[in-house]
Amino acid sequence: MPVLVMKFGGTSVATLDRIKRAAKRVGVEVAKGYDVIVIVSAMSGETNKLVGFVNDTSQLYDAREYDAVVSSGENVTAGLMALTLQEMDVPARSWQGWQVPLQTNSAHSAARIEAIPTDNINAKFAEGMKVAVVAGFQGISPEGRITTLGRGGSDTTAVAFAAAFGAERCDIYTDVDGIYTTDPRIASKARKLDKIAFEEMLELASLGAKVLQTRSVELAMRFKVKLRVLSSFEEMDDAAGTMVCDEEEIVESKAVNGVAYSRDEAKMTLISVADRPGIAAAIFGPLSEAGVNVDMIVQNISEEGRTDMTFSCPTDQVARAEKAMADAKAAGDINFHDLVADTDVAKISIVGIGMRSHAGVAAKMFATLRDEGINIKVITTSEIKVSVLIDRKYMELAVQSLHDAFELEKA
Repeated sequence: MPVLVMKFGGTSVATLDRIKRAAKRVGVEVAKGYDVIVIVSAMSGETNKLVGFVNDTSQLYDAREYDAVVSSGENVTAGLMALTLQEMDVPARSWQGWQVPLQTNSAHSAARIEAIPTDNINAKFAEGMKVAVVAGFQGISPEGRITTLGRGGSDTTAVAFAAAFGAERCDIYTDVDGIYTTDPRIASKARKLDKIAFEEMLELASLGAKVLQTRSVELAMRFKVKLRVLSSFEEMDDAAGTMVCDEEEIVESKAVNGVAYSRDEAKMTLISVADRPGIAAAIFGPLSEAGVNVDMIVQNISEEGRTDMTFSCPTDQVARAEKAMADAKAAGDINFHDLVADTDVAKISIVGIGMRSHAGVAAKMFATLRDEGINIKVITTSEIKVSVLIDRKYMELAVQSLHDAFELEKA
């Protein structure tokens, strides 16, 4: 039988009634002749509650026990989904990560998937099981301990299962009906996309769009998994949602397909750093070791052997970055006059595979922001994106004006 993977996020399984609604969707696919692998998240709010319990119990917690606690939410949902399907006379069985087994490395709370053997589940399909309900977000380490894949990890679980089982498609059910040109809460003209290229989705996910976890898109692109994002609250429709697919499947792409934003950005500047070979390594090595996720990097022109180095990072990592730089200075690895942190900025990005064949996209972006009186602090580009840092108070204005300028409301 062909295999279909269906993933239901926390809002889609938040109550018993919503689990029943999701189970009915699964039953429809079973009736079409599919063997279905259902990946479930914990009920909405459950993981946050469990994380809170851990933090209240121990500030310096053992990551192995953290994983044991926070992974339990998915176990409950998987069992309830399997019971609901059985009540509908659909042969179903729940599976925890270790039962599959979904094999990961030992990086607790941020584990990476290493292998998903298919023998156990395929054997049960051969015996007549029609639905395997798998607890998302969790796996097992080489040491035999429960691991978790990081927040949003159920998306990654779903795509990994689709790749391992050669699924016809991987459907991600959530509380939105697809992927939009930008956040509809900010730009009322935002349009739902029928299709989006893997590369575009990867950029949007990494730049602030919350619909899919970045690692899930990476896996889908690597293994050519057909990925569809759709709402579990809309009527069932085979053409619903947004398909994330190869660029070749999109006949003609606009220069810009989406505007992403991230409000939790900080701009940090090391003032008057010695401009010498190896200075970048001396700065960004300690930041990496401290777990600081550096994004945009700009180095000023050197004057009299000194330069300024600017980079961006998430606002919740500013203190970590400041400590790493202070330690490096104290150790004599780097020398700078001051470290200035601006935590009142936002990152705005335009994304589109059409940029490869359209000239003047960056110029149009910069002119649009100029016309709105918005000053650009930092710029970074790639083949299919342009990102800028601006004052956070202009974030919504920038998103709306860029959406209008590139006429993203038009198909």
